[in-house]
Amino acid sequence: MRAVAEFIMRGRMQATAVVVGAALLPLFFWLSAAAVSLVLLRRGVSAAAGLLFWGALPGAVWFHYGEPRLLLVLLGAAALSQVLRATVSWARVLLMSVPLALLFAWVIDLALGATLRETAEAVQPMLGEMLKQLDPNAGAEVLAQMQAYVVPVLGGIMAAMLQLSAVLSLVLGRWWQSLLYNPGGFAAEFQALRLNPLAAFSLLALALMGPQIDPQLAVLLPVCSIPLTVAGVALVHGLVSQARMATFWLVGLYVGLILLTQLVLPLIVLLAVADSLIDFRGRKRSKGPQDPADGEG
Repeated sequence: MRAVAEFIMRGRMQATAVVVGAALLPLFFWLSAAAVSLVLLRRGVSAAAGLLFWGALPGAVWFHYGEPRLLLVLLGAAALSQVLRATVSWARVLLMSVPLALLFAWVIDLALGATLRETAEAVQPMLGEMLKQLDPNAGAEVLAQMQAYVVPVLGGIMAAMLQLSAVLSLVLGRWWQSLLYNPGGFAAEFQALRLNPLAAFSLLALALMGPQIDPQLAVLLPVCSIPLTVAGVALVHGLVSQARMATFWLVGLYVGLILLTQLVLPLIVLLAVADSLIDFRGRKRSKGPQDPADGEG
């Protein structure tokens, strides 16, 4: 990956080749966004504007044919990169990703709303069967309430995946920048990432209470979960680094997030919320290194 970063930073033509080449391949849209992020972080908006333009051209073509991921992630990663460049704060990046994801959800509804509604109609029989198994006495009104959440939840999940893709593209770009110009800098930044209590509890409240207020606000559940999840993962990285534990624990974390999402994800979110109050890494640092000779004359 270092070789890719070096090639991107070699010159404008090389960077454009990577951005456009990756943008032409739907499965590599993240590489295009990461390349733009690297150039923007290192050289600023003026240097990245041309890359963004050339990357957006194939993105617009894909968008026309019903594939909005490239264009949205490319523009989203660029916006978040500018936030990080201006503030040097990953917490602010994560908070700004929430309104960005809501914009994604709006665009998805415009571009794919009909498809989402068709999907909601297709799963209607499945919802009916599930409801009968859970509560045989439930009536049509309960089923209608469940169906009202399907489209917002599907749109929210899609928006959250694009939100996460934009954040991870920025992570890759920042890591590349660290490899080339500031070895170890990204690790220190990421491991120190921590949301303040107001931000953490606001995100948690929006995620839990939004769907209770209105079915359309169900989009907030997955969207607000992304910043808390990333903060929780950063917490685990920081604790593992401080304790000098084996990378096995990090591998287990990511395997759990993939295979046991419903169990591990809420735990990570709660850890992030608790860390906003307690600051686990700060408490561990405040204890200082333990001197093996303490107590010995």
